[in-house]
Amino acid sequence: MTWDVTVSDTLAPSYVSQSAMSATSAAERAASNKVTKYSQILASHDFTPIAIETLGPINASGLALLSQLGRRICSVSGDTRETSFLLQRISMTLQRFNSLALSSTFDSMHATNDEDG
Repeated sequence: MTWDVTVSDTLAPSYVSQSAMSATSAAERAASNKVTKYSQILASHDFTPIAIETLGPINASGLALLSQLGRRICSVSGDTRETSFLLQRISMTLQRFNSLALSSTFDSMHATNDEDG
């Protein structure tokens, strides 16, 4: 089993028009790109791309894998909330990433304003 996790910026110019049409379009496109990138290993590995958009949506095959992983963790732990916990941890990680990405834009804006004034 092999997987690759990628995060695509839902609001990036290359994705924004697709994202306006469908909530998971940027994630599905990023997942498709990963399948193409790793096409050489598909014959010998069970590969699943996990593509998450910065605003939250996850590609279908990635979500299916995460759901299956959550169910398997549940069968070991006995806690029926494990899938929910897994998705919440991913969501919190994404929120932290978004927070850092956003705050770095303020730093660059501040530096630009300092140079101007």
